[in-house]
Amino acid sequence: MKYLVLLSLTVLLNVFVNAQSKVILLGTGTPNPDPDHAGSSVAILVNDNAYLVDFGAGIVRNAARMTPQYGGEFPQLEAKNLKLAFLTHLHSDHTIGLPDLLLTPWVLERDVPLELYGPVGTKHLADNIVEAYKADIDYRLNGLEPANETGWKVNTHEFEEDGIIYVDSLVKVEAFHVEHGSWTNAFGFRFTTPDKTIVLSGDTRPCENILNYSKGADILVHEVYSYHRWTKRNEFWKKYHAANHTSTLELGELAAKTKPGKLVLYHLLFWGDTEEDLLNEIATKYDGEVIVGRDCMVIE
Repeated sequence: MKYLVLLSLTVLLNVFVNAQSKVILLGTGTPNPDPDHAGSSVAILVNDNAYLVDFGAGIVRNAARMTPQYGGEFPQLEAKNLKLAFLTHLHSDHTIGLPDLLLTPWVLERDVPLELYGPVGTKHLADNIVEAYKADIDYRLNGLEPANETGWKVNTHEFEEDGIIYVDSLVKVEAFHVEHGSWTNAFGFRFTTPDKTIVLSGDTRPCENILNYSKGADILVHEVYSYHRWTKRNEFWKKYHAANHTSTLELGELAAKTKPGKLVLYHLLFWGDTEEDLLNEIATKYDGEVIVGRDCMVIE
């Protein structure tokens, strides 16, 4: 008995010590239908586990692009392995891929319900997606196309307070409120893995919580818009973006205070600027490593 306990502890210790965490940007775009930037979505891989954050348009296809079947190296992102997902807020550009995430992996043999963690309102969204696709689900269950009886289901776990929302043997996930216009339930996430701390801003303007939770992160994945191009917009849109999002200059100031190992830009609003323009603006406030995110980019 003691031998078995020691063996189990040794196995767990090896898993912990040898853990390798990666961030894969499945979508770096915004509501704008830019064909080079899919909707906002990020995968965090820890060993054999995949943790998805947000479900913009194109999530399942870009995940598939990263698998061995399509020339990639991450079987964790095969459709049948997409089982665990976290939602920052209910804006459509972060949720429009949820029907795809719910149903396509089931068609491709996921045989367990999707475990979905999100703010209040997420259950209403997920339940109504299932209702909307009732005819499809019924046909696959009872028609000529055989399918398992569980993979189409979703177990929704809602939260409304800051704090730990999920724990397993490899990660601890903390949710924290961010300031995104008048949304009352917009969140960022802090993932603590055996080898990294990874923070995702979700959609937010600069606020105390993103400052506090991102201090010392190994990787900070943060939304951004071009300050230079923002100054050229009309007063309505200037007011909107200042209340909902974070400019290059504001992000540079935040990074200078929090000092992440790597600052990764996503949910990118270029408005005609280039990647170099964004980097140059941030560099006026921050001299650390900054990466302009691209779809299917891997960050370690």
